[in-house]
Amino acid sequence: MTDALTRLLETRDWLLADGATGTNLFNMGLQSGDAPELWNDAHPDRIRTLYKSAVDAGSDIFLTNSFGGNASRLKLHGADKRAHELSRIAAELGRDVADAAGRTVVVAGSVGPTGEIFEPLGPLTHALAVEMFHEQAEGLKDGGADVLWLETISAPEEYRAAAEAFRLAGMPWCGTMSFDTAGRTMMGMTSADMVGMVEGLDNPPVAYGANCGTGASDLLRTILGFVAQGSERPIIAKGNAGIPKYHDGHIHYDGTPELMADYAVMARDCGATIIGGCCGTMPEHLEHMRQALETRPHGPRPTLDQITGALGGFSSTNDGTGDKADAPSSRRSSRRRRG
Repeated sequence: MTDALTRLLETRDWLLADGATGTNLFNMGLQSGDAPELWNDAHPDRIRTLYKSAVDAGSDIFLTNSFGGNASRLKLHGADKRAHELSRIAAELGRDVADAAGRTVVVAGSVGPTGEIFEPLGPLTHALAVEMFHEQAEGLKDGGADVLWLETISAPEEYRAAAEAFRLAGMPWCGTMSFDTAGRTMMGMTSADMVGMVEGLDNPPVAYGANCGTGASDLLRTILGFVAQGSERPIIAKGNAGIPKYHDGHIHYDGTPELMADYAVMARDCGATIIGGCCGTMPEHLEHMRQALETRPHGPRPTLDQITGALGGFSSTNDGTGDKADAPSSRRSSRRRRG
């Protein structure tokens, strides 16, 4: 049977995803250092409110509160034995909200990185990564998630392990990486590298793309990098709401709802099909994004100058695929990777 996301993609030329999880939960009282996933059991009403706020703002897809729900991350909170349970509850709460929406809304089971480094530099083996991702995938599946949603990945090894785990779970999936280091992921992947990896997987995702990173401009430059590879697979854009700034003891993102509306339309015109926000993106941002996508006509693919003119400058001089010799920030990143 065709999954809910694929059915939507067959009838729509864009879909609105959700916004931030952490930023919204902090506004509800989550404290720094706490595991958000524990709230699935302790404060289910707040998690339902989180999900419903995205649906009410117009999201067609929302991610479950399970980003750090793998055994490796939960072990930091003494909850590694609860990985399946907490992911299942996250999806069950999402299923309740989606089923009451009165329209098709996709529950995407969020799966984040393990936080471990792969061997030989670290302790993580392929088999262990597959085991952890599979455990979480089964929990999300049992809770009623429509698709699995891998996000904020930096290492290709981790992406491949998740793809294998999701095949074992028999679930469709999407997967994004974070290009936050001079146009590359922290582990050195470029947009072109990612497309090659995705298209070479035995179990490729329904859609792929980028999330988080260093700002909306950089993310759209990465989207253009995906498009340039010619893949026909749907592309995901989930950029942060501006740049984080420290003010009055808290981190705030400076992206206004109007700026995120511009970003959403430019993401669509760049070639993205699934468009949402990441850190700092609140329901009011999503409302403006939905309205802009519904009312503004399609335009030509934006140039880099048009992107920076509307959304602000890039954080590096290139997207990681060009000559890094004339990009100081890229030279520093390259030394860190070699080190």
